[in-house]
Amino acid sequence: MGQVLKMDRIYIQVEMERYSRHGGKKPLGMRNSRTGHRWPWITSLGSRQNRGPFPAPTAPPLPSSKRMEIMLPPLLNALEVCGLKGARSRACDCALGLQSPKPTATMVGKGAKGMLNGAVPSEATKRDQNLKRGNWGNQIEFVLTSVGYAVGLGNVWRFPYLCYRNGGGAFMFPYFIMLIFCGIPLFFMELSFGQFASQGCLGVWRISPMFKGVGYGMMVVSTYIGIYYNVVICIAFYYFFSSMTNVLPWTYCNNPWNSPDCAGVLDATNLTNGSQPASLPGGNLSHLLNRTLQRTSPSEEYWRLYVLKLSDDIGNFGEVRLPLLGCLCVSWVVVFLCLIRGVKSSGKVVYFTATFPYVVLTILFVRGVTLEGAFTGIMYYLTPQWDKILEAKVWGDAASQIFYSLGCAWGGLITMASYNKFHNNCYRDSVIISITNCATSVYAGFVIFSILGFMANHLGVDVSRVADHGPGLAFVAYPEALTLLPISPLWSLLFFFMLILLGLGTQFCLLETLVTAIVDEVGNEWILQKKTYVTLGVAVAGFLLGIPLTSQAGIYWLLLMDNYAASFSLVVISCIMCVSIMYIYGHQNYFQDIKMMLGFPPPFFFQICWRFVSPAIIFFILIFTVIQYRPITYNHYQYPGWAVAIGFLMALSSVICIPLYALFQLCRTDGDTLLQRLKNATKPSRDWGPALLEHRTGRYAPIMLPSPEDGLEVQPLHPDKAQLPLVGSSIPLVGSNGSRLQDSRI
Repeated sequence: MGQVLKMDRIYIQVEMERYSRHGGKKPLGMRNSRTGHRWPWITSLGSRQNRGPFPAPTAPPLPSSKRMEIMLPPLLNALEVCGLKGARSRACDCALGLQSPKPTATMVGKGAKGMLNGAVPSEATKRDQNLKRGNWGNQIEFVLTSVGYAVGLGNVWRFPYLCYRNGGGAFMFPYFIMLIFCGIPLFFMELSFGQFASQGCLGVWRISPMFKGVGYGMMVVSTYIGIYYNVVICIAFYYFFSSMTNVLPWTYCNNPWNSPDCAGVLDATNLTNGSQPASLPGGNLSHLLNRTLQRTSPSEEYWRLYVLKLSDDIGNFGEVRLPLLGCLCVSWVVVFLCLIRGVKSSGKVVYFTATFPYVVLTILFVRGVTLEGAFTGIMYYLTPQWDKILEAKVWGDAASQIFYSLGCAWGGLITMASYNKFHNNCYRDSVIISITNCATSVYAGFVIFSILGFMANHLGVDVSRVADHGPGLAFVAYPEALTLLPISPLWSLLFFFMLILLGLGTQFCLLETLVTAIVDEVGNEWILQKKTYVTLGVAVAGFLLGIPLTSQAGIYWLLLMDNYAASFSLVVISCIMCVSIMYIYGHQNYFQDIKMMLGFPPPFFFQICWRFVSPAIIFFILIFTVIQYRPITYNHYQYPGWAVAIGFLMALSSVICIPLYALFQLCRTDGDTLLQRLKNATKPSRDWGPALLEHRTGRYAPIMLPSPEDGLEVQPLHPDKAQLPLVGSSIPLVGSNGSRLQDSRI
């Protein structure tokens, strides 16, 4: 090892101070307490051979406490940079210059570029990267990932239906009001929360440990959604593969699975042209008209009788649909491969998955508006009915759609933001992503209703007769409309490929939320190195839990989970999160944290929204959800009481985590009285704050406490001449607020 600390091809050269500040005494050296190896500090930054005698003092020595205050932080930075896994493949020289009172950490050599934000020697800089957890490759990756997370299937199959049902263009007014006063503020809160602490949905609750159950509730919700969401993606895969034919299989009623009541859109078109189908003896025109108006479409029968082979009851699972099971396996494999290296791999995939859906939407929009009857459908979508704006249900639907569409309280926003650099402008990002999400919903409405207007024109019925939402729109109404277009398989391929990409964008974040929470909670070096295996384990578990949803009763369970697992429980979780941050931790503390992170406090508008307006709107959504509750149905099937009870248990399973963990935390917290325990359980833990040393300023500034743990020790080379106290390098750095620094060990 010799005179220089050598790690493979890495040479660390350190100068703790100008030797003049040592008053003629030799500086400290380093000794590994396990091996006994000892290395003195080097007298030259440029050459490993220049190890001459110490120059004569030119200035009075600094007090020992001041010397340690100057020496320790840059030493930690240098060792952290040069000792990282991955840096071993290239030689680098790390130098700490203390020529000025404010120390600098610079890295010169082949591996320097990008790790220190383009720093040059002798220039003060701060590494703005969490080298332990990793960061996004650049800010575009984070924005695209968040857009892909927020823009999902609901933007296509739920918003257009809500818009036309609640007054058309008049619905836009309460929708954007809720976006401004609830959507963007909550989005900004979750992004800033995760980015400040650089932790997932569990680790961020160091801010108030008693409320860590909120993080577990987010994990439960993300688990439920991740299970059934990938089943929807697998059905889209199935339709995508089925579209690779000359004629779409749901075009005509001459298939083995069709019933006598089947009447296709093309049959009605032939009737308009004066032709009579051969299946109708005697040309009974009135009978055919009744069949057309009371018809069962071939796309509906394809969905219900062939794809699902739907059973008659939720308890009658029947057989597992092997084609759907295979597609489910494909969808989970795709998700795993895209997340195999965490945000480093998914950040590259989103360049395609988050942008190509807009290409497909534009292609379908241009094709749709050129069709006959498209204008009628668009006007049905946009024509305002101003009398409905006074109905509470319209405002409730607007608030609910904003809340659920942005993905608040799922834990995904906190997780994605935790991989940002500390000083990233998440305020700007929250505004951009929220507006993009809502604009996409409005744009998708034009695409959907132009095609539905075209189909209604062919059938000679009102647009309301063909409009639908949810799986009924994606897998029945819209596919049927596509059969009327020339080269219909091409348009079907594009549509279902768009649904796949929209679903994958959300699924990436759901899976990463669970993986990040597990890895951050365990937090040791082994699990950080084996994160890929954690991702694989979560993906395999999700696949196995999704198998029952591919059975003949699977659609019943899918809709049950969609209606209960992620409904009012999300509202409760979000409300408690707002209250705990603003009133338990303290709004002034949180505003100071944001100012330290962004360089400016949150705008006054957001401060008011966080403290008063957004919690009030969330409470309104909760009340509205309870008042508007109706037992779940699917078409004409009424769910039995035991199934509804299971739905409520799924909803409660996420909410119950909050009081259960609060009781657990109270029991393990020190305190003589209940009030003292409550106070200790709600105050920030010692390791709350920014993850990296250079970001811990102000009340998070580190102070040193000795630790008996073994490791590298800073000791004098000549103990008889030592002036400074012995300090272990496994030093827990503790902020002035008592917070323990992450990654503070050498």
